[in-house]
Amino acid sequence: MSALAGRVALDLLEAHLEALWDATDAALPPEPIGLTTEEGDELVRWALDRLRNVPREPKDAFCREVGSLLAEFRSRRSPWNAAALRLLDDTYTFVATGPRRHKEWAHDVHAVLHRTVTDPRGWVRLDWDRRNPARRTVPAYPFDPPDPAELPALLYPLEAEAAVAALAIMAEEWQGEPAPVRSRPNRDALLTDARLLLDRYGPDARYWTNATAAASDPAPDFLTSGLQGTTFHCFHTREYIAGLDIFEDLGVVAVNDEEVGVFWSFGAY
Repeated sequence: MSALAGRVALDLLEAHLEALWDATDAALPPEPIGLTTEEGDELVRWALDRLRNVPREPKDAFCREVGSLLAEFRSRRSPWNAAALRLLDDTYTFVATGPRRHKEWAHDVHAVLHRTVTDPRGWVRLDWDRRNPARRTVPAYPFDPPDPAELPALLYPLEAEAAVAALAIMAEEWQGEPAPVRSRPNRDALLTDARLLLDRYGPDARYWTNATAAASDPAPDFLTSGLQGTTFHCFHTREYIAGLDIFEDLGVVAVNDEEVGVFWSFGAY
């Protein structure tokens, strides 16, 4: 199987698992049409075999099992996926990468925030609100981003290691965090995952944040301050929708010549 065909099979199976997990179509077949165990690579065969052994009833149990399978499938698909899921899948975060298509990178970031582009490599996107009905009111929900022309003025340059630390503290909760990253026994492992995520963008990548601490210093000590000690320019919506009020956010933007990465954490109640 060629690399392109392998990528297509993986993308097809991932999309199918996500649709089963979301239960968006009751008539969805148990397996992707046109994809067989014999045609896929080892990961495709493993996932299809697992899927075939998941009972379809009761439906809520089926969705939970498929959700667990999808997470493991994504983790096995690439080390980058695995790091993103380990570090940020348990907090209210948005993680997505899009292609670089404009001279002014703010236009590409804007496209990522509005979900109008996909990951160029087919890697994982963490997006709690991808199917949230709130997006009918606020299309970029939970963001309410400024126009691309205004966006760079609300972001400050970051040095690479400060960007790593900012990603690491996104593993914290905004309110009542019992174990800030700086005091966790797996602190170094969290930093390693954050560094792996940013390594994707290469040694020449540039980083920006909405944290105002970076206005006077491109290397603020995010690890010491944690989320609760961070101030920022708000990129989140002020709309109160479906009983959820978003009150804080911290973001990091990574830019190189081919891609833009967006990492964002939200506080809400």
